[in-house]
Amino acid sequence: MHASQVAWAERFETHLRERQLSAHTLYNYRRDLASAIDFCRARNIAEWPQLQPADVRAWAAHLHRNGLSGRSIQRSLCALRALCRYLIGEGVLSRNPAQDIRAPRSPATLPHSLDIDSLQPLLESRASNWLSQRDITMMELMYSCGLRLAELTGLDVDDVDRTTAEVRVLGKGSKTRIVPVGRKALAAVEAWLPVRDVYRTAGENALFINRRGTRLSARSVQQRFRRHALQAGFDGRLHPHALRHSFATHILESSGDLRAVQELLGHANLRTTQVYTHLDFQHLAQVYDQAHPRARKKAR
Repeated sequence: MHASQVAWAERFETHLRERQLSAHTLYNYRRDLASAIDFCRARNIAEWPQLQPADVRAWAAHLHRNGLSGRSIQRSLCALRALCRYLIGEGVLSRNPAQDIRAPRSPATLPHSLDIDSLQPLLESRASNWLSQRDITMMELMYSCGLRLAELTGLDVDDVDRTTAEVRVLGKGSKTRIVPVGRKALAAVEAWLPVRDVYRTAGENALFINRRGTRLSARSVQQRFRRHALQAGFDGRLHPHALRHSFATHILESSGDLRAVQELLGHANLRTTQVYTHLDFQHLAQVYDQAHPRARKKAR
């Protein structure tokens, strides 16, 4: 890699760290920019001012040929655009060569959600030990509040207000939101806290801990949810985000209030939340067929 390009990428990462971006976001920026620098090296582009829109377009095409989805390519382009904006501010660039480059569109995919009947055996199974009690509590809280995986693992004990039945969540972009907690989830948390106190290490504030008594990682949650789903006889793989999607879908089905779902999920843009209106289309079609005078089938 060319030292000048790497050095500016490292300065940019320091700038992002000062803005308190999450470790996951920093990792994605680092990986995407390393890919861009490797591509520049292959094309003998040693300095960022040498980068042209045609080069950025060629890089996007290269990523596409290597099997990256349109969404992943768009994320990579966003990282490069952000770096170039930073370089403009530092006087290195006079214009952003990645500004108007767009990734190829990917087929629209809908979030996977579970129906109530599928969730019942998962959430109401009996805990065989303190680890499975923790897992059930995590699932209850994730489904009750529509939490992201990183939001769940980032919770501290003090973030759950048992008096007001609310949880304070640190979401994307370090934005905080307050989400109500359901009765079942609150009861699960109440039962979990004394158990947690037995196994936590001194000074640990994390709500959910691992075998060592320290904060549980996102990867461990994924593995534990998969194991718990198998033990509960769940037919299929349980991804933690399926509980968040189920929360959103079920709230929307019951209330029809898309704006409220947006606030509960912590979406900055309503368009992000609107995917759940498509998820609910099958339910709407069934209601339409049963209720609309011109849609009802005549009995024979």
